Amino acid sequence: MTFDYQITGIFVLLTGYLLGSIPSGYLAGKWFAGIDLRETGSGSTGATNVLRHVGKVPALGVFLIDVIKGMSPVILAKDIPLSDEWQVAAGLAALLGHIWPIWLKWKGGKAVATGLGMILGLSWPVGIASLAVFITVLSISKIVSLASMIAAISLPLIMIFSFQESIFRPAYFYISLFAMAIVLWRHRTNFKRLLNGTEPKIGQSK
Repeated sequence: MTFDYQITGIFVLLTGYLLGSIPSGYLAGKWFAGIDLRETGSGSTGATNVLRHVGKVPALGVFLIDVIKGMSPVILAKDIPLSDEWQVAAGLAALLGHIWPIWLKWKGGKAVATGLGMILGLSWPVGIASLAVFITVLSISKIVSLASMIAAISLPLIMIFSFQESIFRPAYFYISLFAMAIVLWRHRTNFKRLLNGTEPKIGQSK
């Protein structure tokens, strides 16, 4: 690995983190409702909290921006091109930037939309399949957190299945496991509310 290659990889990682740190949900709360989402509802700056406390259109916009935040650094790493490991690291940097943004004192979202963007950048069929799982569960349960967790659990299985038509890519599989773990960890309080039967459905406030 040459020095220039390493420098390029580090630049992509920094770019990924800064893109992930863009506080789209926080800005939506400030611009459209005059609130700080970190002090409202779940305290998350993700699209779900925007939906509950700001509105549907801003929430959709935040969701799309967060997806792009996760996808862009991966596509950049692919286009250079960098190795699978650097591609995964670029997506992970965006994911960490979204969860712990430097601009918001390290308090961001729960990584679902940005994680989806990362997976779409790595393997769009896997990303689409995971999104289909999310939409299916959400349409039945009307609970965003439940849909997010089940989609996260399904991700490594979908990734493994996708390798039947191509060469096994270890870095892609390991990041799917990590993405599953971090989404489940970020939703640990939601899981407790699900067990208690107090997790709100779409259209309900906390």
